[in-house]
Amino acid sequence: MKKSDFYFDLPEELIAQTPIAERDHSRLLHVDKTTGALEHRHFYDLPDYLREGDCLVLNDSRVLPARLIGARPTGGTVELVLLRDLGEGRWECLSRPGRKTKPGQELVFGDGELSATVEAVTEGGNRIVRFRYEGIFLEVLERLGKMPLPPYIKEELQDGERYQTVYSRELGSAAAPTAGLHFTKELLAQIEAKGVKICTVTLHVGLGTFRPVKEDEIEDHPMHAEFCIVPERTARIVTETKRSGGRVVAVGTTSCRTLESFANEDGTLEPQSGWTSIFIYPGYRFKCIDALVTNFHLPESTLIMLVSALVGRENVLNAYKVAVEERYRFFSFGDACFFE
Repeated sequence: MKKSDFYFDLPEELIAQTPIAERDHSRLLHVDKTTGALEHRHFYDLPDYLREGDCLVLNDSRVLPARLIGARPTGGTVELVLLRDLGEGRWECLSRPGRKTKPGQELVFGDGELSATVEAVTEGGNRIVRFRYEGIFLEVLERLGKMPLPPYIKEELQDGERYQTVYSRELGSAAAPTAGLHFTKELLAQIEAKGVKICTVTLHVGLGTFRPVKEDEIEDHPMHAEFCIVPERTARIVTETKRSGGRVVAVGTTSCRTLESFANEDGTLEPQSGWTSIFIYPGYRFKCIDALVTNFHLPESTLIMLVSALVGRENVLNAYKVAVEERYRFFSFGDACFFE
């Protein structure tokens, strides 16, 4: 299939720059994957579409405040975005400006509370950096770091917790699993009261999620790898749901990719962890998930390809066309879809 098969025209002003005041008051576009029929609702209406015996699978990864603004001792600002923990104080990072962060360069953050040495440049142009600090690194990072917002968000985020889900727990993502940003604790309690079981997986979102598809033939696109975990409780709930005829509803493409990476052919699961680079596009046969809660995605992205695999490309492009006409808000802080 061609990358251009997944293009749609999106006015820039529909890219949401800030979260709305109340998480669950975002709009919700319901899409019937069989007929393509659309219904315009709000996210707080999601329980209307869930049934007793379903299970809802959330990604509990928490975003690292991984953006560090510092300086070189000789003067000049430097920005690092932490990508991957290599152990012993070493991290793979994006750096700006790259030409100023050569191996051997010393960097200082937060009046010297955190300092670092650039050790190497990777093949892809990222930096290997060794940090020096007193105490616990993640606590230092919580004090000094900022949220690494996606490149299409230009506004500064006033409250960092609005780029975290209310159920986030496992620190490690470079970007939020944004489909979950619409949930409140009250809404989750309402869903549980309907007899829907709620469980979690962990997939630590990498910045590769924003990497554009450059190849014209989408099958040639090399998918980035991300680390994920299926806990014992989740494996048990998903397996029981599949065997009893309930539906597995994934919240976000990250939960979907985790479940599909580790599911058996009959959709059941065992507890496990590992790296996944699964690339889901039309023609893929889903083993585990039956429905998907997700945000609106970028044109020609791997995420819109995944949704098209579940719902059908024509249904997705029609839904997005209507969403543009109806002035839905797009991307991380935007509105949501429920595909079933």
